[in-house]
Amino acid sequence: MSFIAGAAATNVDLLFENLPRMPEPGEEIYTGSMSLQLGGGLPGTLVNLGRLGVPVRIGTELGSDLFSRFAAEEFARAGAEVVNLGDLSCAGPTDGAGPAPIPVNITAAVILPHDRSFISYGKGGLTRNGRTENGFYSMARGAKICLMDAGGFVGAYKKLKDDGAVMVLDMGWDDELSFEKYSELFALADYYTPNRKEALKLTGKNDPREALLELKKRFGHPLVKLDAEGCIGIDEQGEFFEPSFDEFKNVDSTGAGDAFLAGLCYGLYHGRSFRECVRLGNITGGKAVTAVGALSAYCTEEELLRLNGRS
Repeated sequence: MSFIAGAAATNVDLLFENLPRMPEPGEEIYTGSMSLQLGGGLPGTLVNLGRLGVPVRIGTELGSDLFSRFAAEEFARAGAEVVNLGDLSCAGPTDGAGPAPIPVNITAAVILPHDRSFISYGKGGLTRNGRTENGFYSMARGAKICLMDAGGFVGAYKKLKDDGAVMVLDMGWDDELSFEKYSELFALADYYTPNRKEALKLTGKNDPREALLELKKRFGHPLVKLDAEGCIGIDEQGEFFEPSFDEFKNVDSTGAGDAFLAGLCYGLYHGRSFRECVRLGNITGGKAVTAVGALSAYCTEEELLRLNGRS
């Protein structure tokens, strides 16, 4: 069976909503609205793909702590196959001095009426060494599509590309974003999915269309996400614009990029045209912003295909 694979650190979010203000030092404020959710990032994209019925494999680090157990349950609920790339030090106390470090990233988000604040714990990305890279390659070998992470395993990505996997790159913002810094990843990527800000930073252009044309020099099917407006791209027929879907009301944009990538990859997995893949990404990305949290609102496969048929 073909599948989509990727590896990245797991993010877990504690969301405190409906607070009137941030507490001052020494103060305590209660809210009646709090939730524990999986956060965004590459695992979030794979969760959304699993919800769409696509077989997925996630390489990540999990321990025996309650946040890791929660994440494992959510991955299973989405039908994702998870391979724990973590080492034994994350399994529990090892030296009698206290519990082992929690291997997932945890963010407490305080959501105010017109702003939000965050406190995060974790080491950011996955542990990268020969053992974890070999473990990832073993689990991802045979994948139809591989999602690449900026902090991922370049050696394994090269092998997977040689094996015939379609390589898809999505990256978060980096003040030092450049073709030179990430040259190995860009050389491997068949598809790259920047938003407007990232595309302008990377190409040094002042206009999204100019950035798109610059990206065309490196990628056969470039695209630039225009946030709430939609997405521009280039396919065999030339430049195109796919608008966003008006019925989706923006409540929280967290996770919209991850959800867009899921719709795009759903289309690639099923052999749809590039333009239709972008349209599918607009649908899944648009649905994601209709609730608070990275993975709270999502499309089922039936809903995705129905909305796509209306376009």
